[in-house]
Amino acid sequence: MMATIKQISELSGVSRGTVDRVLNGRGHVSPEKERLVRSIAEQVGYTPNRAGKALAARKKSYSICVLLASEGNPFFSEVIRGVREAERELHDYGVKVVLRTLKGYDVSAQVSAMEELGKDASALILNPINDPAVAEKINALSDRGVQVYTVNTDIGDCRRLCYVGSDYFEGGRIACGMLGLLTGGVANVGILTGSVHILGHKQRIDGFLDVMYSKYPRFRFLSIMETEDDDMIGFESTRKMLTDFPEIDTIFLAAAGVYGACRAVQSFLPGRKLHIVSFDHIPQTGELMQAGLIHATICQQPFAQGYEAVKLAFNSLMSGAPPQEQQYIVKNEIRILENL
Repeated sequence: MMATIKQISELSGVSRGTVDRVLNGRGHVSPEKERLVRSIAEQVGYTPNRAGKALAARKKSYSICVLLASEGNPFFSEVIRGVREAERELHDYGVKVVLRTLKGYDVSAQVSAMEELGKDASALILNPINDPAVAEKINALSDRGVQVYTVNTDIGDCRRLCYVGSDYFEGGRIACGMLGLLTGGVANVGILTGSVHILGHKQRIDGFLDVMYSKYPRFRFLSIMETEDDDMIGFESTRKMLTDFPEIDTIFLAAAGVYGACRAVQSFLPGRKLHIVSFDHIPQTGELMQAGLIHATICQQPFAQGYEAVKLAFNSLMSGAPPQEQQYIVKNEIRILENL
């Protein structure tokens, strides 16, 4: 007998609506419940009715374009893997997924790429630079009928349909709390961020400072520098920060460029132990934690971000209705050496 959504609901202890959202990729379900539902569906041999959806999708050709400012940033390899997995699952529906990457945060380059991809896109997914020109282009594409989604970082004052990513403000608060525990509440702090033009990076710093000023009066905030999510720039920015403020003993790495920053610490402060908290689990972060340079890192489920963004776009195109929520927030997770 073919397994049903009702049976999966009873076995998993969650509602039929939740099971339906998981199995049809509509999002708005916690990662824990999603894993549970998918595991039980696999155990009971549930097979979705793909034929009907595929037939409906093929009546109209859909193109989902993904634009990521990701080159040189290893974090995005998992985001891209999530995009490709969603693409594989949507193959039967005749959906075309186009991926384009850029390096750095050049507004004109991003706007130009958006215009080019938007000519043939049913939906566009991007990690936007927080700039009025990018917001204006999102609105222009929306006016032309292109659904626009933001992934990994958001942008304000525009008509994007949905953001898929982490709560950056919460992430910054967690980072400050971790450093408070590591330092006993006494620290000379330097912050390295990716770019002040990325909303998520700013939100992380805002969250960090929110906790610092309210809970840790003996934290001294001395300097903030940008890495442009690049290891070479991260090395130089950290070198300058440590030269200008040699008393820094605690570093908050709010974005990428982590390897370059830690190499600068090794080079200019040999033998001295700093308290360092970073974001994301990439191979370099794991190596630096093994070496004792990074004490904790905060992860934001990059695979889920890429995967869910594409699936949300597809389901919205199929249903003709926008996503139920304007944000799909993935969970921040603290990793230390023992649970990498």
